[in-house]
Amino acid sequence: MFRIQTMNKISPLGLELFPRDKYEVASEIPNPHAILVRSADLHSAVIPDSVLAIARAGAGVNNIPIPDCSNKGIVVFNTPGGNANAVKELAIAALLISSRNILGGWSWSTDIAGKADEVPDLVEKEKSRFEGPELRGKTLGVIGLGAIGVMVANDAMALGMHVIGFDPYISVDAAWNLSHRVERADTLEGLLTKADYISLHLPLSNETKGLLDAEKFRIIKKGARIVNLARGGLINEADIIDALKDKKISAYVTDFPTAELLACPGAICIPHLGASTPEAEDNCAIMAVKQLMDYLESGFIKNSVNYPRCKLEFRSPFRLLVANRNIPNMVGQITTILAEESINITDLINHHMNDYAYNIIDTEQPIPRVQLEKLIAIDGVVKVRVLQR
Repeated sequence: MFRIQTMNKISPLGLELFPRDKYEVASEIPNPHAILVRSADLHSAVIPDSVLAIARAGAGVNNIPIPDCSNKGIVVFNTPGGNANAVKELAIAALLISSRNILGGWSWSTDIAGKADEVPDLVEKEKSRFEGPELRGKTLGVIGLGAIGVMVANDAMALGMHVIGFDPYISVDAAWNLSHRVERADTLEGLLTKADYISLHLPLSNETKGLLDAEKFRIIKKGARIVNLARGGLINEADIIDALKDKKISAYVTDFPTAELLACPGAICIPHLGASTPEAEDNCAIMAVKQLMDYLESGFIKNSVNYPRCKLEFRSPFRLLVANRNIPNMVGQITTILAEESINITDLINHHMNDYAYNIIDTEQPIPRVQLEKLIAIDGVVKVRVLQR
């Protein structure tokens, strides 16, 4: 029986996928095998030694201590693409909101609501104050071409926009889904000098923190409008406030309000609504649950942020799973220990990602405890697990 601890409210459409004869699911449960989480901060939480995996029902994993989990062999999953359509729709709305001054017009309209007799004349007199350009024929620069960025790029073209994309690390799957009409930017600077609108769709990391700053705003096309529904830290806040005040940037739509941005004219703040749709919550929960079940029952890894994608169909009764640091001769040491007991390996797969690697090894015989202890004792091995069909 696998025990799953939920740290937040998770969509029932996901939770009901757990077979009740195999899984026990609760918010309070001793020695869980896995944690299912949305926004709960695990950095300050004590993660039990029993935990094999953590699944985040969403794309961002800033609330999970990734280095510690990796070091303990805890596989951390996220659900890229599960909320893609929700964020894409908000991004398209943000482009329109940043351009047509819809919010300014709405605010003005509510202010004159009590002047019933004057409304028609006031509307005709004041409507020019809220004039804004159309999207059709303008250039949109999409920075980051993952699941969301690709959808924004493709749908923006349906609105008649010319789209330039920049992503030096675009995946094969994303490239297949991206329209061939999207122009490729060789450099970020090349995109910034051409784009009337800029939409950010990339994770926050040491490399992307402050990606748009004063240096970039000096070369950006004057009057550009920026949409950031990805992560607040992608843009240097003080620098974009200065750019808004100097009219270098016409508007900045962000899903990550701060007191400073709320007080800044030209900043349009949304209260982190990117994935706030019931459909997105359902999709992310379903993905997270399926990934946990695949890992716990078969050892498969898909959409992990700290261990490599790895899948091998069962070909023998017994399966050995080994997570280790990505250092030389690990596979050789593992297979040598198995050979000592004449354990026949029927199939094996080894993949690595950055500092860690993962092995799925199918055998015809069960692995004795003494051999498992030897495997665990190998310098660099962080987790050993066995499964049986």
